[in-house]
Amino acid sequence: TLAILKRHNTEQLRQIERQMIAIEKEIMLLIKNDPDLAGRFDILVSIPGLSAVTAFALLIDMPELGTLDQGQAASLIGLAPVARQSGAWTGRAFIRGGRANVRQALYMPALVAMRFNPDLKAKYDRLKAAGKAPKVAMTAIMRKLIVLANALLRHGRKWEPSLP
Repeated sequence: TLAILKRHNTEQLRQIERQMIAIEKEIMLLIKNDPDLAGRFDILVSIPGLSAVTAFALLIDMPELGTLDQGQAASLIGLAPVARQSGAWTGRAFIRGGRANVRQALYMPALVAMRFNPDLKAKYDRLKAAGKAPKVAMTAIMRKLIVLANALLRHGRKWEPSLP
């Protein structure tokens, strides 16, 4: 509540914001100077829901994206279900492991894609109608996003909406 503390906090937040802008500009400059990275970046940001920051995270933390099978891409970031089994006993499947940074970077884009990407919105609605929990449906959307990004990068083409 002290004015001096508010002023210091405001100054620190402005400094952090300036640093983030400088880092984003530097990353963008590196991407523009490399034709391969520029092409991959353009493909990733063509997907509704994926922003430049998410594309940065995917390019930096998952450089092999586009060379993997769809199951490998999801498993690499920990979005593939892992079954718990031992002999005749079967437990519930759940997600775990993988690259947490990429998984965390995909959460907000999945929320946006759920609303604005018609294909993924339909998938989410089908899962909810089938009785899946919202978090389970969200995880499925995140998995679809990474599988979609991997497939588009593998084929070197931008996202296009599917025809109804």
